[in-house]
Amino acid sequence: MNIEFIDIQNFRKLKKCRIDFSRKETLLVGANNSGKTSAMDALILFLKSKNKFDTRDFTLSNWKTINSIGEKWIKTKEKKDLNLNIEQWEGLLPTIDVWLNVKSNEIHYVHHLIPTLDWAGGLLGVRLRFEPNVIEELYIEFASNFNNVKLILEANKSEKADFKMWPKDLWDFLDKKINNFFSVKAYLLNPELNNEVQKLPVTNVPLEADAFAGLIKVDIINAQRGFSGTNPEEAELSNVKNLSSQLRGYYDKHLNPFENPTPNDIEALKAIQEAKNIFDANLKESFKDSLGELELLNYPGFGNPKITLSSRFNTVESLNHDSSVQYSLDDNQPELSLPEKYNGLGYQNLISIIFKLIRFRDEWMQVGKSFKQTPDTSNDVDFEPLHLVLIEEPEAHLHAQVQQVFINHAYKVLRNNKNLKVNDNFSTQLLISTHSNHIAHEVDFASLRYFKRLNADNGDVNTSTVINLSETFGTVNESTRFAIRYLKTTHCDLFFADAVIMVEGPVERMLVPYFIKKSSNLNSCYISILEIGGSHAHRLKSLIENLGIITLVITDLDSINKKDVSNGKVQPEKAKQYRTGNDTLKKWLPLKEDLDTILNLKESEKVHASLPIRVAYQKAVKVSDRNQDVEIYPYTFEDSLVMENRGIFKNISESTGLMKKMHLAATEPNIKESAKKMYEAITADGAKKAEFALELLFFEEPNNIEEPDYIKQGLIWLEKQLLNIDKGLSTK
Repeated sequence: MNIEFIDIQNFRKLKKCRIDFSRKETLLVGANNSGKTSAMDALILFLKSKNKFDTRDFTLSNWKTINSIGEKWIKTKEKKDLNLNIEQWEGLLPTIDVWLNVKSNEIHYVHHLIPTLDWAGGLLGVRLRFEPNVIEELYIEFASNFNNVKLILEANKSEKADFKMWPKDLWDFLDKKINNFFSVKAYLLNPELNNEVQKLPVTNVPLEADAFAGLIKVDIINAQRGFSGTNPEEAELSNVKNLSSQLRGYYDKHLNPFENPTPNDIEALKAIQEAKNIFDANLKESFKDSLGELELLNYPGFGNPKITLSSRFNTVESLNHDSSVQYSLDDNQPELSLPEKYNGLGYQNLISIIFKLIRFRDEWMQVGKSFKQTPDTSNDVDFEPLHLVLIEEPEAHLHAQVQQVFINHAYKVLRNNKNLKVNDNFSTQLLISTHSNHIAHEVDFASLRYFKRLNADNGDVNTSTVINLSETFGTVNESTRFAIRYLKTTHCDLFFADAVIMVEGPVERMLVPYFIKKSSNLNSCYISILEIGGSHAHRLKSLIENLGIITLVITDLDSINKKDVSNGKVQPEKAKQYRTGNDTLKKWLPLKEDLDTILNLKESEKVHASLPIRVAYQKAVKVSDRNQDVEIYPYTFEDSLVMENRGIFKNISESTGLMKKMHLAATEPNIKESAKKMYEAITADGAKKAEFALELLFFEEPNNIEEPDYIKQGLIWLEKQLLNIDKGLSTK
């Protein structure tokens, strides 16, 4: 049995989204504030019955409609005219649909959830909805309080108009009282309608018992937050305790020989008893004189019992000290060891989290002294068939160096039990939300679920949706293989960025960050810069378009003359029937090959028709030459950079290599000749562009360098897209 997918509706930013679960590990990725925490909290709140909801758990835009319900209630004079049905609430309530995939031999686990008599296994859906218990009671209590306040304010008309008393509307009332009138109820869903978020029939009644009791064991490790969180589980689970305290808890529950002793514990118990007898004898001898002095006070005296001393050996307390866990420095000299607190914090936390996973697993499998039996995984229904473990932002506990160690071992630890290794009737699903590219780097990309921020056209509240990357990476083809190999050799921060800039080579990679810093808006955003080249950028097309992430592709014209069979490269000019050799321009944006057509495109024509993706490439540079404007078309970023910063490059006279050639080209007084020399230098065999960039950084303060105009226009577009997101406007 496993969770196939969940549908979340009306929960915070998640107005409507589906999250497909991998059979083993599923990673929730996405930019900050994209809804990953909302998804984790939805699972925790709905699957942990002790948790309480808050009005902020409703999608904020829904409160307008909910308040309108309250207004109608107040305005309706006759009770018989009131609408107290659940139908008007259905599209507004926080809801999670959990779809299980149940094998035919597992039906006995879900006997209380079988939707029809002919259902023989497969998908089984249960809706958990946070809804009013009795709508009429909610109406009576709200109307009573609201009308009472209204009478008070009318009797005190001298009060200022902006003076308000509780409750001013239905939201204000529920902000204090929501858990008094609302609770989670469970409903069976129609398995045949699993492809849609189905509307419940009017005849559908809630289940009486906890739908997932005995089916799913849920364990949670929350992220550490510096401030109080909204998740009630955080107080108990957010801080990763040190290993010493975890060992004490584990020992007390699973190993303590005094709990349900077995024949294997006899030797330990005998040793403890012998130690107790020796210590008691020592106590009596040591306190003999002191206790004798009490007799001088006529105590105990006649009829009073004598004082005796008896020790108590508590094995758990023997671990209750700072140095109960030590790290040995030399196996041959055990005295050379340090207490746990002296070890590195990242390593401590790694061990601590892994040990917590061990405890989760052993509690599920009922291993240890606090359990009276060994699990019989063949037919014992006392053990939940599914173990769901939720870990929020494990990087909050772990240094970068150990994050990859963690993700490579977490699932293996959760399955490291003999009954789990040989029996697939018990499933483990691990769900992790993360901002760490170190963690994302280590997993199968098909297990990634990308949270994409949606921007409302009407300025309403922003929401999110979820992209299942198994649809992108699940099918192996040429583009998929390249995307995986490329992302595996670089950082995976693409999955967490607000926007992406794809650049041609090392010079752009070094200088574009400085261009970004000139804009305070761009500099405050998380922008991933990928060095990929014009001949390969289009291979990420399907991934970028599937994610829908804001993307600026900075590429080169790479003009060619197909009539020149020897080389093909040519300095860009119009009206020469030249073409571009750049695959990004030909196969992605703007899907043109003719150079004149490409150079004549308007800025708006360089943007994708429906997605926030734009291409930027060299355009005409107008330079004044002897009181006459000359129009030059650069070939690549480097000659465009030099041409638009000729004054700076004229002064870099002590350089070598490509930088020296560019310096000499910049000093050429004839602009067309200068452009030609730049083109020849940049296209010459052995031109070292990376060395050129390093020399530029050595000789010149990068902040003094002006970005080429085609890049400036691209960054202006990028800034506008990010500002639109901030304002809640749609982008394309």
